Amino acid sequence: MTHGYGMTEEHVANATAEFDSERNIKELHRALLSTQGVAEFLHEMAILAARLVSGGLSCGMIARPDGKPAAVACSEPLAGRVDEVQYELDDGPCLHAMRDGRMVRIEDTAEKAHWPEFEAQAAAHGIRSCLALPLNADGKPVGAINLYAREASAFGAAEARLAENFAENASGALSLAIRLASHAALIEQLRSSLASRGVIDQALGIIMAREHCTQDRAFAILRSASQNGNVKLRDIARAVVTSVTGEPLRPAPPFEDGWPR
Repeated sequence: MTHGYGMTEEHVANATAEFDSERNIKELHRALLSTQGVAEFLHEMAILAARLVSGGLSCGMIARPDGKPAAVACSEPLAGRVDEVQYELDDGPCLHAMRDGRMVRIEDTAEKAHWPEFEAQAAAHGIRSCLALPLNADGKPVGAINLYAREASAFGAAEARLAENFAENASGALSLAIRLASHAALIEQLRSSLASRGVIDQALGIIMAREHCTQDRAFAILRSASQNGNVKLRDIARAVVTSVTGEPLRPAPPFEDGWPR
């Protein structure tokens, strides 16, 4: 079948998919820039998924940061409660989507056709249908999105396509968010390392002056005090410096201030 200007249904579908993808990417980029940390970003993702796929949906998100699936975000409390049912049973569509890496759909929880116990409890919460999709980060399954609807058969071909499109774009955004979080953690570790090195160097200078010894000998003295007192080296160094200055050390300036630009 052709539409106006000689466009076929396939052309229309492709154009619509491209528009949906651009909209998803735009919204996800906005969320990535406006949120503080991965946890807040995941919460915003859950809200976006529920809103962009179809009206009246709830969305829950699970992840397994330490190997065990756990709820990490939801668009509203209802989704969180139904997600918890899956964790208690260790079974359900979202867990299967994450473990198998494929989309899972329940047309009507009243039929209890796939996961009877989960579907019975979901129906008791007012959920009639759901759609679960895996989330990947750097090519590895890290979680899943679970979309819930209060009507049966709420996820037709159009909704499934929108959800798959969103999950694909969300996976890329999640990979970036995790990398940024890792980078921020590395910066903090470097900042702490530099601060510790600075106070240790100051303490070594003080010991060298007091004992009239080499830097290696001063470090051996400092390390021995740390081991004998079961106190971290930087804390011993801080105490040495404070004993001379009479004042507690001030926080080191921001790491970025001294970083080459």
